[in-house]
Amino acid sequence: MVDDRFDKIGPMLGTVGAEATAIVGSDPDGLYIYAEVEDGSVYAAVFMDEGKVVRYYDPTHELFGLIGKVWDAGDPDEAKRWVVMEYEVRGGKFDTQFKYREELDPDDYVADRRRAALKARYGDKPVIYPPRPEH
Repeated sequence: MVDDRFDKIGPMLGTVGAEATAIVGSDPDGLYIYAEVEDGSVYAAVFMDEGKVVRYYDPTHELFGLIGKVWDAGDPDEAKRWVVMEYEVRGGKFDTQFKYREELDPDDYVADRRRAALKARYGDKPVIYPPRPEH
């Protein structure tokens, strides 16, 4: 028997890519999303490879919601649900990789895992973040 959850997830991932494309406001080639979901809480970061640098973009509430829907459409068994989603667009096609709890170091925080994912993907290429607002 084929699991119909996989049939639902593909189009949902397409909407994730469409929202991220709207966030960066350009051709999505080079787009990368790092996301983590746990207990319904969504963390996401959007990046765009611009050649010499990688630029960070703030995710939207819509993107958080779309990623949450992908997570909700997964295996209902909490122990079998993915925790990390890495989404990229290259050559007009998207590819999504999922990581599960047993693949993660329990002593790492989300920022540590994101930093390691960026290092693995881009090496020492600088990542440009917007200036922090003054309070």
